[in-house]
Amino acid sequence: MSQSATSSSKKTGAVIQNWQPEDAAFWQQRGQAIASRNLWISIPCLLLAFCVWMLFSAVAVNLNKVGFNFTTDQLFLLTALPSVSGAILRVPYSFVIPMFGGRRWTAISTCFLLVPCLWLGMAVQDTSTTYGIFVIISLLCGFGGANFASSMANISFFFPKARQGGALGLNGGLGNLGVSVMQLVAPLAISIAMFGVFGGTGQAQPDGSQLWLENAAWIWLPFLLIATLAAWFGMNDLAASKASLSQQLPVLKRGHLWVLSLLYLATFGSFIGFSAGFAMLSKTQFPDVVILHYAFFGPFLGALARPVGGALSDRFGGIRVTLINFVLMAVFAALLFLTLPGAGHAGSFMAFYGVFMLLFLTAGLGSGSTFQMIAVIFRKITVERVKARGGSDESAQREAVTDSAAALGFISAIGAIGGFFIPKAFGTSLALTGSPAGAMKIFLVFYVLCVAITWAVYGRKKNA
Repeated sequence: MSQSATSSSKKTGAVIQNWQPEDAAFWQQRGQAIASRNLWISIPCLLLAFCVWMLFSAVAVNLNKVGFNFTTDQLFLLTALPSVSGAILRVPYSFVIPMFGGRRWTAISTCFLLVPCLWLGMAVQDTSTTYGIFVIISLLCGFGGANFASSMANISFFFPKARQGGALGLNGGLGNLGVSVMQLVAPLAISIAMFGVFGGTGQAQPDGSQLWLENAAWIWLPFLLIATLAAWFGMNDLAASKASLSQQLPVLKRGHLWVLSLLYLATFGSFIGFSAGFAMLSKTQFPDVVILHYAFFGPFLGALARPVGGALSDRFGGIRVTLINFVLMAVFAALLFLTLPGAGHAGSFMAFYGVFMLLFLTAGLGSGSTFQMIAVIFRKITVERVKARGGSDESAQREAVTDSAAALGFISAIGAIGGFFIPKAFGTSLALTGSPAGAMKIFLVFYVLCVAITWAVYGRKKNA
């Protein structure tokens, strides 16, 4: 890295004109500190986005307690809908960082999440609020899920290839922790009158206690404001990451994009789908258990496991870690059938909870390992393609960064669909048969299929 380039990067303030993380001298002198600062601001922004995304996993369980009269299937749908909008929005969010800049977009997208939080807090206090209004708010919460695509794409630009697994694992894993944080904080917040001065009113319960359900949404407002300011004043835009939509869209033609999307759907899709539906599912199978006291621990395990999955993949290879992980997911999915209530037996909540915790753990590990595979594989195939047509090393690296960032964002959009499919599958299976076993059979077959695909496409070729 030349002295002039380094000097230029110091003078540009929020916008960095020269960014070459693969240059060892630049990385040691300047790059690592800047990348780390952007990462540690990005993480709380993404964590709060996940809190908002999964709000209805805690709110839906309590809606009928405060005077609403929605069916079980309607409540499952409210927990699933944020993943629909989140998945759809992740597609455009996948491409915005090279067009708008990571600092600007992180601040804007974080600030927008104030809207569903404010609206939901008001809506739950009025029992005349229609189901359609809750559907709209639920879809707006999905904007939090979309932030994942832009956040991960942004962080991928800052780190060299050798450190991407760990950096993306931290950003994604600690960001995913927002699901657990929300499910831990929301039950505590709704038991305390903390926003009375702003119009919050408690809802009386049959046992004489009160619920302030609006607090589940309003508790995040001050933190979202702080995170927005931190992103605007503390992060950077990288001029080197600029790319038009037309430069990014060719990534959709890559066959690996669709194969890796399927694998990520099985890992992250399971994590976010189980996070959205676990509390409602537990309530239907074991109604005597106050599941909100325990629901947070599964997403907590999965979120902490994600950076471990990325780090293990950096050391042992993403393919090997992902393959073993899918085998374990299939085994745990099969064990779950033994824990469910059925004819002549009441099932075992402790066994059900324990197996589900293992599923959360492996879903988190797999999310980290598959994301590492995406970054490594796309950089490799892009560099080979550019050099094959006579391109320089510099142009190959630049195009590889753009391709891998776009792929990371788009694949994350496919993975988010699991947040809709899994709770909706549970709700449909319960409505048709009275048991979630039908849905779990589909998940088991899917995990076995992913074992075969990972081995057939990547395992034998040792691409990563």
